[in-house]
Amino acid sequence: MLNGLPAGPADRVKVGDVVDFEIPEAYVVEAGAEEIPLDVIYEDEDLAVVNKPAGMVVHPAPGHHTGTLVHALLGRGGAWSAVGGAARPGVVHRLDKGTSGLIVVARNDVSHRDLSAQLKDRSLSRTYLAIVRGRINDDAGDLEGPIGRHPTERKRMAVVAGGRFARTRYQVVERKRTHTLLRCELDTGRTHQIRVHLATFGHPVAGDTEYGGQEKDVGRPMLHAWRLRLRHPRTGADMSFEASPPGDFTRFWDGLA
Repeated sequence: MLNGLPAGPADRVKVGDVVDFEIPEAYVVEAGAEEIPLDVIYEDEDLAVVNKPAGMVVHPAPGHHTGTLVHALLGRGGAWSAVGGAARPGVVHRLDKGTSGLIVVARNDVSHRDLSAQLKDRSLSRTYLAIVRGRINDDAGDLEGPIGRHPTERKRMAVVAGGRFARTRYQVVERKRTHTLLRCELDTGRTHQIRVHLATFGHPVAGDTEYGGQEKDVGRPMLHAWRLRLRHPRTGADMSFEASPPGDFTRFWDGLA
C-alpha cells in the first residue's frame, strides 16, 4: 500500500510517503524421488553423465515442482552431492529446458567441487550443435560480449554494459540456403550464453522464439549439447562423451533446402 492506497507499478515514491507491505513466507523447494527414465551414458561412484531430453527442467523451481532431472536422479537411488543445496542434489551445471544433450552430475561433494573447478578453469569442455537462422559465410569465429539481465525483460539475458565477460567459439559444420549448422564451444558458462551471442550476431538459434528464432512450429531451440570432455575427479583420467542429436533436431535440419 502507498499512503493507504493500493500501489501500482507506475507509482513513484517520494520523501514522506508511507509504504505498507507484507513479506510472504519463504518458498521452500524440496525434491523427492520419482521414477523417471533417464538415458545415462556413463555412471560410477563419483559421477554420472546423462543425455537430457529437450523439455526436461534440470532442477525444481517455481512452476517446475515435479518431473525434473533432479527428481529422476533421486529416483535412481544412491547418494548425490549436496554442494548445490537441497533443491539441486548432484547438479554441477545446467542446460536450458529446451536444450537436449549431455550433462554431468556428481555423486558426492568431493567430485562436485572438482568438477566445478574444471568448469572454472575450462578443463571441463562442452561442445554444442546449433542450427541457426541465416547463412554464415565465415568458417569459424569468436563471439564476445558481456552478458547480464535484459534491461527491461527480467526473464531474458542480453549483451549489456556491466555484464559478465562471455566468449563463444563457433565453427561451421554445414550450410543450407536459409540456415547454418554450427559447432559451438563455451569459453565461459553464462546463462543462455550461446543463444544470446548468436542472436546478437544476427543468427539466432532456430526455434528460439525468445531470442529471435522465428520458427514457431519447431517447438524448441535447435540446440544440443553434443560433446562433454572432463578429467575424472578421482582417477584423473581424461574422459570424453558424445550424444547424437535427437530426432526433432535431425528432422528439422534434413528438411531444410
